[in-house]
Amino acid sequence: MKDARSRFRSLATTLILLSLTAVGTKAQESGAEFLSDLHDFRINNYLALDAFYSFSATGDTETLNRIVVGVNNANDAMNSVVSSTSGALSAQQIEELNQEFDQFKNLMRGNINEVRDRGYPDLRLMADLANQALNMNNLATELYAVAQESGDVKPDARVESARSAAVVMAQMMARYAARTHSSVAQTFQGASSEIPLDEQAKTFDQLLASMRNGQSNGDLKSSLDDVASKWQFIRSSYINYNENNVGFVIDRYSKGIIEGLTNVIDLMRANA
Repeated sequence: MKDARSRFRSLATTLILLSLTAVGTKAQESGAEFLSDLHDFRINNYLALDAFYSFSATGDTETLNRIVVGVNNANDAMNSVVSSTSGALSAQQIEELNQEFDQFKNLMRGNINEVRDRGYPDLRLMADLANQALNMNNLATELYAVAQESGDVKPDARVESARSAAVVMAQMMARYAARTHSSVAQTFQGASSEIPLDEQAKTFDQLLASMRNGQSNGDLKSSLDDVASKWQFIRSSYINYNENNVGFVIDRYSKGIIEGLTNVIDLMRANA
């Protein structure tokens, strides 16, 4: 018990340190690398948010560790964005995103402390976190589009479909976790301003079809087939949430799809 509490405090302290503004030291970076870093930033914030919704219901240290890993990875990606020399975004645009991320980290820390100290979440503070996550990731998506237009490398269409699919899946996964772990989730998951889950699922269908519309051999074909197989297994649960609420299965397969898409992106970029 003592070791568990010690680990809990250590992980919480790690997250507290992440309230500091990201400062990068990366040297020369291309436009393609910049887009990759910005994509990783978006994905890892959703992974952290997904983990928090689970943590809000369980309070266990293993789930807390998942939050810390997600925020740490997003922080690393933000550091690379801040220090980029690609010129894909202006210093003002990057600083705006960095400030939004700082607010997200501060709210995440506050929500974790509420669950740790009281044993259950503060719904108002939870709502603030969800709204901040929505605003931050909307901004990140807008800036990603700007960077695509101004970068020195024209992105591959299938790579961009895979990245968009990964973001859609991460969004759906986090929202599904919010619904699974709270009976009042609709009040703090941004449901009024976000696309319904069933529509997002159809968007994922289209993006998956776009990824598969081209030559795919060997490892790439195997990875795309694996993503498609996992998606077919959980698709109906996203289309008909109220009829198919199996949270832990959806979460596991959704993460598997995101990991598979990361592999797909790497293979596509290597073969470009």
